[in-house]
Amino acid sequence: MTVDRKMDYLETVRGHLSSVVYPIQYLVNLPVKVGDWMSESLDTRENLLKENEKLKAQNLLLKTHTQKYQSLALENQRLRGLIESPIRQRERVLVADLMAVDQENSTNKFILNKGSEEGVYIGQPIVDSSGIMGQVVHVGPSSSTGMMVTDNEHAIPVEVVRSGVRAIATGEGISREMRLDYVPPESDVKEGDLLVSSGLGGHFTEGYPVGKVSEVELHPGDNFMTIKIQPVANLAKAREVLLVWPGTSDINIETDPGTVATR
Repeated sequence: MTVDRKMDYLETVRGHLSSVVYPIQYLVNLPVKVGDWMSESLDTRENLLKENEKLKAQNLLLKTHTQKYQSLALENQRLRGLIESPIRQRERVLVADLMAVDQENSTNKFILNKGSEEGVYIGQPIVDSSGIMGQVVHVGPSSSTGMMVTDNEHAIPVEVVRSGVRAIATGEGISREMRLDYVPPESDVKEGDLLVSSGLGGHFTEGYPVGKVSEVELHPGDNFMTIKIQPVANLAKAREVLLVWPGTSDINIETDPGTVATR
């Protein structure tokens, strides 16, 4: 030990001994290293699983928000179309949502989420962004029932814009169309003619679009022409409509209570 301390003669021997002992040290420390590696791997896997679940939840939330934004964009587009509908100047209107639609057999009716609490009344005109959709036939406190212009019990006085011919447009029911009743053969009515409300009867203000002539026929021996009308209102896809108060002093577009827009 004294010689080694002063002259380092045993350094080579000590190096060889270290080479022999190292595998034994490695084997002794191996279980500890394996245990540390497994513990770290389990912690990492658990963290990855937690992060994966968190990302899945965030992805689902983002998709839900995207769907909601798309729905809001479509709703805004529909409402913008209603605002641009052919309502007469100085008329109050109320936006209402369709809650249910009944188009079985010859009945073409729908339920609205507005009623007498909002001032809705029987016979009130209902329009969408394109034209007249129908009128109110029943009113409850918070809901009402509308009848489409295609219902077989619905009739509305109309006028041909091009020629001024006046007639009564009646619903066909099952076919989702309308017809003009009692139009003599000499009347100037052609396919493609636009029909608007004539204002007769007092329910509908004059000039609202109702439909377009889709077919004109005159059978031998008939006293009147057979004229079919295609409604201009979007009866199949409408989700919001306008309830109109004809002859009111201002355009007052109302949506939900507390949200009123005027122009």
